[in-house]
Amino acid sequence: MTAPPTPLLEVRDVHRSFGDVRALDGVSLTIAENEFFALLGPSGCGKTTLLRAIAGFEHPDGGAVLLGGDDLLALPPNRRPVNLMFQSYALFPHLSVASNVAYGLKREKLPKREIAERVADVLATVGLSGMADRRPAQLSGGQRQRVALARAIVKRPRLLLLDEPLSALDRKVRAEMQLELKRLQHEVGITFVVVTHDQEEAMSMADRIAVLAEGRVQQVASPLELYRHPANLFVADFIGTSNRLAGTYDGATFAADGFGPLPSGAQRTSVTGRAHLVVRPEDVRLVAGGAGILEGTVTDTQFQGGTSTVAVDVPGIEAPFLVTEPGSTEAVRGTSVGLVWEHAVVVGEELT
Repeated sequence: MTAPPTPLLEVRDVHRSFGDVRALDGVSLTIAENEFFALLGPSGCGKTTLLRAIAGFEHPDGGAVLLGGDDLLALPPNRRPVNLMFQSYALFPHLSVASNVAYGLKREKLPKREIAERVADVLATVGLSGMADRRPAQLSGGQRQRVALARAIVKRPRLLLLDEPLSALDRKVRAEMQLELKRLQHEVGITFVVVTHDQEEAMSMADRIAVLAEGRVQQVASPLELYRHPANLFVADFIGTSNRLAGTYDGATFAADGFGPLPSGAQRTSVTGRAHLVVRPEDVRLVAGGAGILEGTVTDTQFQGGTSTVAVDVPGIEAPFLVTEPGSTEAVRGTSVGLVWEHAVVVGEELT
């Protein structure tokens, strides 16, 4: 039997309020050594407050934060073996790339030779060896992001916290840096905890993701588990695109409002009573009109390169029912079609 991964960071029942607003409402998490972990959720869900509490810039009203079993909250920010990479990168414009990266090491009064060696090593790791003498203004957005990352990891923290690290980059560079961050995390062997509101970003980089809403953890799981088996309606809506139907579930059969029993497959849920059936667009197939589980009319088609999205108007369902097909689609606007699926998930309405 495989042993569970060694926990590095433990967050236990952490609370933090600002006046009447509960930013963190009993948050508990365990993050493993060398894990790439994402805190994901909409603005105001508490993810940045949690990151700042780990870094030492916020002090929780209650709870505990342990790093390797040691009480992290007892240490001031500058004595925690933790580094926080800010969203703005916060580079010194008058310093060269090498001097920006070396800044924290010089503050620690390390020997000049050791500083030079560590800076050279980390610039090679992030692919900036030939730009050591440039100023930040001479770099692209992606290159400045690499400098900020190099400065964060050159001090060899046990834990690196990243607050929306890619939000300032354009779409193409952001996609490239997502892959780069994952590669670097494996290469340097440091636990990364990244805060993001972008579910695609979290899904592409993280080993596990904690989805937060209203200061509480809704689910912690791998990207695939979150997508295929969301814990509730909030997670299902926040992670990816979904079709959903309201109804009731008795533990065996889902009965949709206005449609009656619909196929839901084997479920991993204890939900009974009011519930929603969640069907992902790629799990839906178009069939001839009159042969589907549901029937509707094609209202729109969109070609996105590798896939096509077909929108179907189903009487009795307010939002269009979406279908994802590989390549181009043969569906034609205005035609009657049937919809069938084999995989669906029953979820409850309430937040945890």
